[in-house]
Amino acid sequence: MDFKDQLTQLSDKIAKQKDSIATEEATKTSFIMPMIAALGYDVFNPFEVIPEMDCDLTRRGDKIDYAIMRDNTPILLIECKHCKQNLDLHSTQLAKYYAASNARFGVLTNGIEYRFYADLEKQNIMDEKPFLVVNMLDLSDTDIEQLKKFHKSYYNEQEILSTAQELQITIQVKELLNRNFQSPGDEFVRYFVKYTGDGKSSAKQIEQYRPIVKKSIVSVINDIIADRLNVAIKNENSTDKQPEDGNVCKNDQTAYPDAEKLLDGVVFQDKEKGIITTQEEIDAYNIVRSILRQYVDVKRIQYNDYKSYFTVNLDGSTWWWICRLYLGKRKKQFCIPKDNYASNEWIEIESIDDILKYADRIKEGFDLAITSADRNK
Repeated sequence: MDFKDQLTQLSDKIAKQKDSIATEEATKTSFIMPMIAALGYDVFNPFEVIPEMDCDLTRRGDKIDYAIMRDNTPILLIECKHCKQNLDLHSTQLAKYYAASNARFGVLTNGIEYRFYADLEKQNIMDEKPFLVVNMLDLSDTDIEQLKKFHKSYYNEQEILSTAQELQITIQVKELLNRNFQSPGDEFVRYFVKYTGDGKSSAKQIEQYRPIVKKSIVSVINDIIADRLNVAIKNENSTDKQPEDGNVCKNDQTAYPDAEKLLDGVVFQDKEKGIITTQEEIDAYNIVRSILRQYVDVKRIQYNDYKSYFTVNLDGSTWWWICRLYLGKRKKQFCIPKDNYASNEWIEIESIDDILKYADRIKEGFDLAITSADRNK
């Protein structure tokens, strides 16, 4: 089982068990120890993992929950809390332990959220802000790649440190933008007041500009969304137009998503039906079209989106489908019809690019669709 599969399984386990975990010790046993094991370390080998390691600067017997070791030196400290604990209340405790060790990285976790800290500003003094935050209930491929850097087989201290500062700044910038996009602050608004005026700003002008700035931000984001809608169905040669019957309007998804949904890759949204079409689904659809263009006029390859899956079909038919796609954050797979639609087969993939590896299976689905459609004319 590869690293991604291990994390995916752990994520599913956490989602199912989190409400039944009553203590911090249960959190460690059920969620955190399996994470350490997934990172390639033997939790029962004291040369790799030391539980309750002394981190005592004050003679109070302070101990860190786990210390990951390499060459008899701690490289990663892990401070654990109960899975229902708010981690905002505990970063100072980890900072104290951090200062008592030579580790360059520290983790504060409740088994669901993992906050990774380094000492980028001053060595051996833990930074106030984490450089990486991973939520196991909302695990992305990017999160997995960042966690993989801490795996025993890939660990490289200097490589992690070289990217940690950029990741830390990215987190802070995203927080700043999200906060000001939702409710523009005085300093944020002041920039626009000065830029569009005579270089001066007053409290009255800031209050006058604030709603205008917020409205302008939403307008810009919606313009970006509109641009993406215009190219969503573009094929690899940028020559085909979107099929008239193949757009998302077949499912009444004519409404734009909320502006902030753009950040999550949403291109269409039907709030009433709970249907969300993502850019990743559109990209996968275009990959299928590129595979089949040599066999049929690609205008006949269309799609319908539903709440639980996305389907690529022939001529917009709900009956003659070619493949179905499920592209979750933790698991991606596609389905091919078999036995004249009496059964089907799901194939798990790492990314939508892997669909190209199964071009022959996509062709099988297409052959069944077109044969069935011709037979029922």
